[in-house]
Amino acid sequence: MNFLALMIGLAVERLLTHLFHLREFNWLNPLFDAVFARLDKLGRAGSVVVTVLLVILLTAPVAAAELALADRLVYVPVFVFSVVVLLFCLGPRDLVEEVDDYRAAIEADDREEIAELATQLLEREPEPGETPDIEGAVYAQANNRIFGVVFWFVVLGATGAWVFRVLDLLRRRAIHRTGIVALADAPAYLQAILQLHYLLAWIPARLLLVGYTLAGNYDTAMPAWRSYRPPADKVFPGDDDLLLGAVGSAAASHREQSGVSGRARVAVSLVTRTLWMIWCPALALLTLYDWIG
Repeated sequence: MNFLALMIGLAVERLLTHLFHLREFNWLNPLFDAVFARLDKLGRAGSVVVTVLLVILLTAPVAAAELALADRLVYVPVFVFSVVVLLFCLGPRDLVEEVDDYRAAIEADDREEIAELATQLLEREPEPGETPDIEGAVYAQANNRIFGVVFWFVVLGATGAWVFRVLDLLRRRAIHRTGIVALADAPAYLQAILQLHYLLAWIPARLLLVGYTLAGNYDTAMPAWRSYRPPADKVFPGDDDLLLGAVGSAAASHREQSGVSGRARVAVSLVTRTLWMIWCPALALLTLYDWIG
């Protein structure tokens, strides 16, 4: 059931690009800011507890609705509900569309648009004179925006996908609010949120690394995976984000591509192949095995 809902959700998403702005959940920002203001007074342990309670509070309605709709009318209501929740959990911004806009801005030499889109992908403003690693950001954001949601949707249904999205929304808002880049300078509540997000993103990140390796160049991706040691000194990209960027870049066939625009296009291509040629067939086989069993 979850696999079929996933396939329909991923397919329908491409037809609803005009509704993507609704997935940003900006109406939650005042609540997040109020909680962060109080978390400033707590230590890391207290911040973890309060963050977990906030996530439970925000996910309880989805969990209750999913439970109430289960076993009703041959599972049709819960199926439709799951597809709708999935559509709102992916993103919030569409990665393919954002990279296309970024490449178009480069071609038009629209520096203001380039800086704005780079800020969205990097989750911080590029420093003066910096050449932003858009390619690495694409590989990392794929886990936050797509694969992490897909993994928890398959494992725990609509509730699992929403839990991951709520934590990612908290993480993004906390980073935006503090404006801090160095992990050592991050307040206790930001470190707590990053740790909780890391726990939920860890498994899908490893599966995504396998996907990049299989969908791209295995011979160059595996050595990059084995040898890479992230510096672990930034809020974003963090350890796993940098690892995803390194392995994805090594797996991508962009030797003939030059410039940020070309490498970003190849990165999106690898992410798309990983989703449709590696993850979806693997999930289909697991679903078939479950049905047979």
